Amino acid sequence: MTSIEKRTVSRTNFNFPGQTKVYHGKVRDVYFINDLLVMIASDRISAFDHILPRPIPYKGQVLNQIAAHFLEATKDICPNWLLATPDPNVAVGHRCEAFPVEMVVRGYLTGHAWRTYRSGLRELCGVALPEGMKEHDRFPQPIITPATKAEEGHDEDISKEEIIAQGIVSAEDYAVLEKYTLALFERGTKMAAERGLILVDTKYEFGKKDGQIYLIDEIHTPDSSRYFHLDGYAERQAKGLEQKHLSKEFVREWLIDHGFQGRDGEVMPAMPDVFVEEVSERYIQLFELVTGKTFERVETGQILERIEKNVRGYLEG
Repeated sequence: MTSIEKRTVSRTNFNFPGQTKVYHGKVRDVYFINDLLVMIASDRISAFDHILPRPIPYKGQVLNQIAAHFLEATKDICPNWLLATPDPNVAVGHRCEAFPVEMVVRGYLTGHAWRTYRSGLRELCGVALPEGMKEHDRFPQPIITPATKAEEGHDEDISKEEIIAQGIVSAEDYAVLEKYTLALFERGTKMAAERGLILVDTKYEFGKKDGQIYLIDEIHTPDSSRYFHLDGYAERQAKGLEQKHLSKEFVREWLIDHGFQGRDGEVMPAMPDVFVEEVSERYIQLFELVTGKTFERVETGQILERIEKNVRGYLEG
């Protein structure tokens, strides 16, 4: 086991009091305890819907603390699931019945939207895309391009009309999700601008408990969002230059350069130590940029023991 693997959380297998089940997601391990969820942000990293073989130091702490920061900053817009963060890698909150769709919202023609546009299509998830745009151009107004939430494999694009017609979400509930999504993105955009950043696109997930819709999971983290640097954006766009961005996109680009896009038959490339450490530093940089706070590197020598102790302490009250 290398030094990196010794100071990261690649998987957890706890057995907490009152635990009924555990779900290991791409990045988070979710423990179901009575009417609570204990969500542990591991240091796993995924791209192209595949979990990469090596964990990233401090990534879980970064994601957990950014999500907590933005959940606190948006609780006036809609209720959210978070109750406490008893450990840098842990969030505890309401157990909700999740809607099986991700509300993806895009302010710019970037990433998947650009790849779709470049292929010649002018519609994404039932939303018409204007003619004459180039990569990274801003949309006239943000668009919502939902995706089905897949347990395994790729999330699939789906339109609002299909979601309602198939009974995945009722028309009444979808109207609330749409309203919350646009309001959250507007707040995230404003907060990003105050930090010299552009919130390019992101996704939100929602659930229901006792008839109430809650914002669940993470928000505005580098795993769920893409950011550009605001300074110089217009000039780079006018000159057709690549935008300076802070997101997982550089990891995807590294994988593409090494022949991997998650397609059948492709072999996942091995990430060398130097690149793993670079990814870690990029995550920490993004934490400090988006929150305006100094990142405090928590001791990672006995990380699993620390997490278990802190969660048990919280549950025991």
